[in-house]
Amino acid sequence: MIITSNFNKLHEMQDSWYNWRNNASTLTMVLLSFLVACFTGLMAQVTLALPWTPILVTFQTFAVLTAGVLLGSKYGGFSMILYTGLGIVGMPWFTSMNHGLSYVLSATGGYLLGFVIAAMFIGYVFDHYVNARKPKQCVLLMLIANFVCIYVPGLIGLYYATLVKTGTSLGLIELLVMGLIPFIVGDLIKIALASGITISILPKEE
Repeated sequence: MIITSNFNKLHEMQDSWYNWRNNASTLTMVLLSFLVACFTGLMAQVTLALPWTPILVTFQTFAVLTAGVLLGSKYGGFSMILYTGLGIVGMPWFTSMNHGLSYVLSATGGYLLGFVIAAMFIGYVFDHYVNARKPKQCVLLMLIANFVCIYVPGLIGLYYATLVKTGTSLGLIELLVMGLIPFIVGDLIKIALASGITISILPKEE
């Protein structure tokens, strides 16, 4: 009886939060988007440098993966646009307190575009397909968002930034070693955390 009661309370909390978000005012959602952008900037400062790649290991992808869950497609994407746009005009919250257009045009610029795509993708699928909120489907969705939505534009950006800077055309293996393979383990941890949060807060029924 106690387990059933707690289970029902969890469902009520999930429904209450989800309904509140879907009925919140535009101003409220814009403010929440800004807070998520701030959280992303904070997570971007948690870094680990690797000697063979210009791309730092950061925790910001965790913020990206949860942005669409918390805010939905429209405002999840908007929060990442805010993060990128405010960073361009001078907010020092890119990785290692960087900012400016030059950073966006560097080797990491493609990943920033991927952040917007990933947040919108996650928000859209979770909001429109209830089955996606189940544990296995949720993890699969997070894997697609992380390794397709973020890394495809990220690797393309890394390739062209390296070509422009050094005149060297990277091979596929070199590109993957620089921009993907070193980050897989950390990404899987972030995916697990984001999936756990998603399963906890999203209702499983319409």
